[in-house]
Amino acid sequence: MMILGASDFWSNLGDIIKRISFFDVLDIIVVAVMLYFLFKFIRDRRAGKLAIGVVILLILRILSELLNMYLLQYIMRNIFQVGLITLVILFQPELRSALEKMGATPLRGIRSIGDEKLTKNEAVIREVVSAAVDLSATKTGALIVFERETKLGDLILTGTVIDSNAVAPMIKNIFFNKAPMHDGAVIIRDGRLYAAGCFLPLSDNHDIIKDLGTRHRAGIGMSENSDAVVVIVSEETGTISTAVEGKLIRGYRKETLESFLRSRIISRDREDGDGGSLFGKIRNFFRKLFRKKEKKTEENK
Repeated sequence: MMILGASDFWSNLGDIIKRISFFDVLDIIVVAVMLYFLFKFIRDRRAGKLAIGVVILLILRILSELLNMYLLQYIMRNIFQVGLITLVILFQPELRSALEKMGATPLRGIRSIGDEKLTKNEAVIREVVSAAVDLSATKTGALIVFERETKLGDLILTGTVIDSNAVAPMIKNIFFNKAPMHDGAVIIRDGRLYAAGCFLPLSDNHDIIKDLGTRHRAGIGMSENSDAVVVIVSEETGTISTAVEGKLIRGYRKETLESFLRSRIISRDREDGDGGSLFGKIRNFFRKLFRKKEKKTEENK
């Protein structure tokens, strides 16, 4: 009987596998990728705690159905009837951040990022590091934002557009404590010091240590809502920090800050430019194809 049962099992399994189509496999892969990125997104955010609460409610709903707990069933059914709207309200900041990044990321590989942009970014990083170190020595507060794929036009409107070369003396003058725009943030766009005196969204994360002031909370909030890289200099201690993807790292020196900024800005741009992403590989394929056609045309001439 056991042998017959085992043979039936493998026979049924074989039939199921035969019925699986290409689109079934694609469906599973897409859902798996979505679940992976969802887990990765909420893992280090406050949304993770909310997600645990949702899972607990889901378990209670299943238990109430299995054990015929009528009162609990009634409560859970009413909760889940408005559950979708409730989730949208609770996860609104996280959903907005995810959608902004989702819209920005695929464009990385498509855009043309040449040697000129990489060189410009290298120069800007050197100037920002130099300014940050000098500001740290004098305990002058600063908030510097590197705009990346997520455009910050709505935040630029809160400040003053200056669109100048990003050089250390200019940055230090902006954050001089008697300067009119020293309380806001500087936004660097396309290798230029584009706007100053900008107001950034504050983080709602209650896990941020109380010793950090508004400048650090604004830097973290900016990194939570975009793919920007933020450099923060503390006015109280002179400590240099960075905020990326909602994570604050403190205690940089000149060498470590420059290394970090190069890894977060230049290395990623070079990966995209060299075809590190899927879209970059597709773009480079068509580039090579067009170059071959151009060479053949020139040879025919």
